[in-house]
Amino acid sequence: MFTTTLRRPATRTTSATTRHLDWCAGGHHCGLGEHRSAPITANLPGTGTVVITRVQTARGRQYADVHLSAALPTADTAARYQLTALLHHLTRLLSSTRHARTGR
Repeated sequence: MFTTTLRRPATRTTSATTRHLDWCAGGHHCGLGEHRSAPITANLPGTGTVVITRVQTARGRQYADVHLSAALPTADTAARYQLTALLHHLTRLLSSTRHARTGR
């Protein structure tokens, strides 16, 4: 079982020149034309943590900013195997989202 935490900003400041999106956290989360959501954290006790933030660049491109921290086994061979599997699965995930966007 994992726990998920959504951090909302304490205050939201907007001005006539800055138009934040509905999901945008505003304030210090945004900068240089980017919009960033409040980070969502999924915590798997003893296993790892994932923090994901939705981002829209100044040019309008949206992406997920993902930070992952995974506990590794103490044995070097097992740790290397887990890192290889992690890289493989992340590569497949990103590849499948690219194909979904392009229709291939």
